[in-house]
Amino acid sequence: MKKQELIHLHGLLAEVPIYCKENHDVSFDVHEYEEQKIRPTSIHQSKTDHKNAVFSLARGICASLAPGEEVEHITI
Repeated sequence: MKKQELIHLHGLLAEVPIYCKENHDVSFDVHEYEEQKIRPTSIHQSKTDHKNAVFSLARGICASLAPGEEVEHITI
């Protein structure tokens, strides 16, 4: 996956918790993502940083949708 595509995916995934909270009062545990200082607008950051951010968001969203299930094996 190209860096530009990864940044786009990062942006889309970052909107999921915001949208769900505002429109459906559903919260996701994305504290791991929030602890990172990278956001979709941080285009100067490395591809690896964006990839880690995408994984953190995906894990938080998946863990909230399927509590108690292991979600560590997310790959792109």
